[in-house]
Amino acid sequence: MDLFESTFDQSTLGKPLAERMRPRVLDDVVGQAHLAGESGLLRRLLRRGKIPSLLFWGPPGTGKTTLAEILSRELRAEFIRMSAVAAGVKEIRAAVSGARDRKLRFGKATLLFIDEIHRFNKAQQDALLPHVEQGIVTLLGATTENPSFEVNAALLSRCQVLVTKPLPGEALEAVAKQALLNADRGLGDLGLGIDGDALQTLVMAAGGDARRLLTSLEVAADLAATAGNQRIGLGHAEQAVARRILLYDKGGEEHYNVISAFIKSMRGSDPDATCHYLARMLEAGEDPRFLLRRMLIFASEDVGNADPMALQIAVAGLEAFEMIGMPEGVLALTQVATYLACAPKSNAVIKAYGRARRDLLRLGSIPIPKRLLNAPTRLMKNLGYGQGYRYPHHYGSDYQTEDLLPDLLRGRCYYAPSDSGLEQEMGARLREMRKRAGIRRRLDDPGDVPHHR
Repeated sequence: MDLFESTFDQSTLGKPLAERMRPRVLDDVVGQAHLAGESGLLRRLLRRGKIPSLLFWGPPGTGKTTLAEILSRELRAEFIRMSAVAAGVKEIRAAVSGARDRKLRFGKATLLFIDEIHRFNKAQQDALLPHVEQGIVTLLGATTENPSFEVNAALLSRCQVLVTKPLPGEALEAVAKQALLNADRGLGDLGLGIDGDALQTLVMAAGGDARRLLTSLEVAADLAATAGNQRIGLGHAEQAVARRILLYDKGGEEHYNVISAFIKSMRGSDPDATCHYLARMLEAGEDPRFLLRRMLIFASEDVGNADPMALQIAVAGLEAFEMIGMPEGVLALTQVATYLACAPKSNAVIKAYGRARRDLLRLGSIPIPKRLLNAPTRLMKNLGYGQGYRYPHHYGSDYQTEDLLPDLLRGRCYYAPSDSGLEQEMGARLREMRKRAGIRRRLDDPGDVPHHR
């Protein structure tokens, strides 16, 4: 198979239904009104007769390739389609060479469409950059991954990012019905109808992906026709769908989206949302150990000493999973996740480390007070090691005898217990001990907390 092609094959013979039903004009595009509608961005660009380099970013089956092909037809430009999975720098140079020749000899523009452009490495993306800058080619890239992370900043700055959205249910229904009626490119020659519950099953299983919908519809139609039925029923749809493949790329952005929602649901004390995102990841094949490690971190980062049992339960959950494995291991994961979601919350632990770390990086390794150093030799004793140290147990329990920070940091406060859970009691106890010892601590900053997590 060629790595790239410069013409559209209008033949539909042997092609899957999703390919045959691909829209050919903007009027046929559904679910992307912000791009293809009457006041959509693409129509405004086409009225100018020229488009900038574009990156289409969105989930699978939302029309990224379709829109690129339509733009090429509308502009009567040469369309070179390339897959980033198979192409390399050599193929890029060959495509650019042809584009340069067409531009010089015929004044014809070339649209270079690169599917899954996020799979290009830095060298491949760098090879594109000068040709995009010079206008030899107009780049049209398609990606399911966030371009901010996957596309070089220099190339990204020369492209306009257009977001394609998952198709809503009504749009998918319209796509399915059109495919059943269209005799030229669809399934119209079969004369099949479809039951409402069957259509809903296909739409729900598609998850906003028109390609997935049409693939399932084609299978369901074949099942119905083979059985001699005039309508696609629920049974045909369920067989066609079989088991929904959840949208969850463990190496891609959706992975980070779902784990982020999972953590934020626990942090927001919503056990129901927590269970939803947990099931979503596990059923899509996520490694349970990864989730347990994230919950171990959460137990300290977001619960902390407001409920010290949280860390113990998270550790126990990991140990239990290692003993029983899957599928029963989901019970341990769910127990840990719901406990963490319902536990009192405090981020005092991570803030305490952030404050201490900032002072350390700013001031370096400050000398430790000599009274806190051990003196196992006579020389060290003569140098004053250990002298003046006050052994707390000589003063009774729960007693802070003195400020033990280095002199330069005297009075600094790093750990500030919250008013949540057991930390409320812990904070009161610390204040009382410091008051008795005459120690004053000041909290100068709120602490560094990674809010993006």
